[in-house]
Amino acid sequence: MNKKPVILLVLDILSLVFLAVAAYLALSYAPMEATMGNVQKVFYFHVANAWVGMLGFISAGVAGIAYLRSGNPKWDIVEVAAVEISLVFFLIAILLGSIWARPAWNTWWTWEPRLTTAAITEMIYLAYFMLRNGIEDPNRRARFSAVYTLVGAVSVPITFMAIRLFRTIHPVVIGSQSAQAQGGFNMSPDMEVAFFFSLFTFTIIFADLFWHRIRLGNLANKTEELKLKVME
Repeated sequence: MNKKPVILLVLDILSLVFLAVAAYLALSYAPMEATMGNVQKVFYFHVANAWVGMLGFISAGVAGIAYLRSGNPKWDIVEVAAVEISLVFFLIAILLGSIWARPAWNTWWTWEPRLTTAAITEMIYLAYFMLRNGIEDPNRRARFSAVYTLVGAVSVPITFMAIRLFRTIHPVVIGSQSAQAQGGFNMSPDMEVAFFFSLFTFTIIFADLFWHRIRLGNLANKTEELKLKVME
């Protein structure tokens, strides 16, 4: 495998430093919310993880289009990397949301529009790997996967817009609040700093992990090619 690029090493370091700063801003710098108390601080990482999850799912859809247009297997590697990483981040977002929901809604889970669409999105991309595992031919697997990511990507904007399109108790923190929202709050300037820095930090972390996963995918492909040559 090629030596790790200097820029990737810098991203590794920045990811750790920024994560530490983001944790400080969320836990210490941002004031405690008057109604919900300390559990509100989960919000900063909850939204950041959800943002990265959706960013990766959209990236997978773009990679799927690129593969269908070019047939280049490198786009299949990019697609798999995006889905794999985003699946984990999105699951963490759902779990953090449940931690926040327990004191805010008095339940760990409720089938309101945002939570329901988020759960469906997570299951759609879990099924993506089931699809890949069920197809042996590499070209056919890549083609079917690319089409699947385009279909799956439709769930991302639906999940994002669910709290604006339907009656929901999920708060809209950025923008006008829904009358039915439970647990909503208005951010102070200090909260906004912690919030937007967390979004920025997790975007950097995503880019770092994405690059690492693509390099790992390239290595796996080369290994597979060597195995096929030995078997010939």
